Amino acid sequence: MRTLRYAAIALLALLGACATEPPPPPYFWIVHDRDRSDADRVIDQRRQPEKLLEFYGVMPGMRVLDLGAGGGYNTELLARVVGPSGIVYAQNSPFVLEKFVRGRFDERMKKAVMARVVHLVREFDDPVPPEVRNLDLVTFNFVYHDTAWFGTDRAKMNRAVYNALKPGGVYIVADHSARPGTGTADAKSLHRIDEAVVREEVQAAGFRLVEEALFLRNPADPRDASVFKPKVPNDEFVLKFVKPK
Repeated sequence: MRTLRYAAIALLALLGACATEPPPPPYFWIVHDRDRSDADRVIDQRRQPEKLLEFYGVMPGMRVLDLGAGGGYNTELLARVVGPSGIVYAQNSPFVLEKFVRGRFDERMKKAVMARVVHLVREFDDPVPPEVRNLDLVTFNFVYHDTAWFGTDRAKMNRAVYNALKPGGVYIVADHSARPGTGTADAKSLHRIDEAVVREEVQAAGFRLVEEALFLRNPADPRDASVFKPKVPNDEFVLKFVKPK
């Protein structure tokens, strides 16, 4: 009887511990919300956003930074997940805003869901203002390669991200894969970067690589064509780094 009693107590304790863990957000329904734009749904077809959001581990109430936000596709998805109790900082450089975004982010900011977004117009090697600290998550999607031909001090950039994250915080870097050994040579012409460069540079800032997503990989991609004119679907890597506790 005593053994059974101890087993019951242990089971109740386990169930209680499980009950305190919040369930994952409904990423599928967030992505398929009817008020998302048709243009974003087109991007969904090549980005697999449900899997991206799950890989991020983004949750309601989080404090998140979206580096290289561009027109805000990823920013809006993050805002939908963190909800009114969270906040998303979206960084764009002045050059990117002028040459490529051309008002698209400002137009997106008119949507009600973007009320929890703060737009940071800052250079990539100084992307985070001093008051933005203790972030849970930083995402950097398909723009890391551009910082190579922008002339960004990437060591300084990655260290700024490290300093802005709380201990245990997550840094996601996703980009178009270049041929091994090419480094940053194809960054401007093909918009690709050697994955090994990203791994080395981010870990040099103090991060620890903990996981790699495979859902955007395509081994059949020869990686010798521009990502805007692919022969086959682009091979893309998604890496998860963590700031040690």
